[in-house]
Amino acid sequence: MKKIILTVAAVFAFGFANAQEEAKGEGFSKGDVFISGSVGVNSAKQGDVKENGFDISPKAAYFVTNNIAIGAKIGYETLKKENEVATTLDQNTFKVGVFGRYYTTPATKFSLFGELGAEYWMGKDKLTDTKVNTFDIGFRPGLSYFVSNNFALEATFGNLSYNSAKADVDGAEAKNTFDLNLNLSSIKFGVVYKF
Repeated sequence: MKKIILTVAAVFAFGFANAQEEAKGEGFSKGDVFISGSVGVNSAKQGDVKENGFDISPKAAYFVTNNIAIGAKIGYETLKKENEVATTLDQNTFKVGVFGRYYTTPATKFSLFGELGAEYWMGKDKLTDTKVNTFDIGFRPGLSYFVSNNFALEATFGNLSYNSAKADVDGAEAKNTFDLNLNLSSIKFGVVYKF
């Protein structure tokens, strides 16, 4: 009986040690660099107005501490609104920005994070040929899950933002907006590669 118990204990100890060894390298630590990209698709209907959008946003970041990463991002977004009579908005937007992330448990397989970012958007409405310049500051919560030592899946949900948009026409005034978005169209999924 003693031999069986010792054998079972040895198997569990070896399995635990092996699992710990395999888990090494997952998560983030100071000095890590990652590239990621997220894709968002939304479709909504309110009354007779339909809205469809798509955005893609690649980014890269460097961990300055075990919990904090800073980085840069670019992006492209399309948005189209139409009702039963006509298309009311058909806009393409290019974005550039910087961001910082705080990870709650960066050295583990699963971690929650908060991302604070600032972006400059250059958009154009194809219907009116009007250019719009926007400055945006926003906070977005998210989660990251490592599927291997170098690859992770991430998702963000919702955002809290302030932006100031101004059309590039004579006499245009800036439109300032404060927004809290918690609907399902704000979910974005992405893939992360850690160097």
